[in-house]
Amino acid sequence: MKSFFLTNRGKVRQINEDSCGVYHNKDGQVLAVVADGMGGHLAGDVASQMTTSQLQSFWEASEKITTSESAEAWLKEHISKINTNLYKHSQENDECKGMGTTVVAAICTDLFTSVAHIGDSRCYLLNSHGFQQITEDHSLVNELVRSGHISKEDAEHHPRKNVVLRALGTETQVQMDLKTIILDEGDLLLICSDGLSNKVSEAELKDILESDDSIEKRCEKLVQLANDHGGEDNITLVIVEYTSESEGE
Repeated sequence: MKSFFLTNRGKVRQINEDSCGVYHNKDGQVLAVVADGMGGHLAGDVASQMTTSQLQSFWEASEKITTSESAEAWLKEHISKINTNLYKHSQENDECKGMGTTVVAAICTDLFTSVAHIGDSRCYLLNSHGFQQITEDHSLVNELVRSGHISKEDAEHHPRKNVVLRALGTETQVQMDLKTIILDEGDLLLICSDGLSNKVSEAELKDILESDDSIEKRCEKLVQLANDHGGEDNITLVIVEYTSESEGE
């Protein structure tokens, strides 16, 4: 299994409110995380960094995950704990009032991958069947698409495109989506913030991910393309590639 992650401020924002990482538990299993913070001056930055650092601490202290049920239970338990911690921090610190963050967290084992997500950051899968988004955005425009009020094409340019319906840390309790998928040799996961998915089309994502470039170079090309297309938001991504080759970060 190989992995690489990259975050970039973009061309417009003054600070980077995204955070990401790839972490290993006691057995060497991978947890890949992307968080896109929101709310107040620097508070989004605080929310996303608290999320990734706390997930890192929890994961590095964890034993081997052997079943998809235990993976999903681990994600639900620890993301819920972090939600409580973020909410408490926002209530106790005026400068962090209203802060929150999206999160996508994927436990990647040799047998399966379990994904938890909240908000509009995304997880994509590239395999022999093609390229597909495997998370469902918790956003206003996605609900409008699902209910048939607007088309997917309309959603791309909707004035309220950035309205997120679920976030980590904004309420005392949070609902997350959980999904487990089976990955084979050569399959690839892309986890990213909307700074990438809003600026780079699925066809462009697929073309770069399918290239023969190193995993690091593919990450760099995707960030560069998002910036070439405007770079109005922070750009963050993690690639996890299922391969027998040694890992690179």
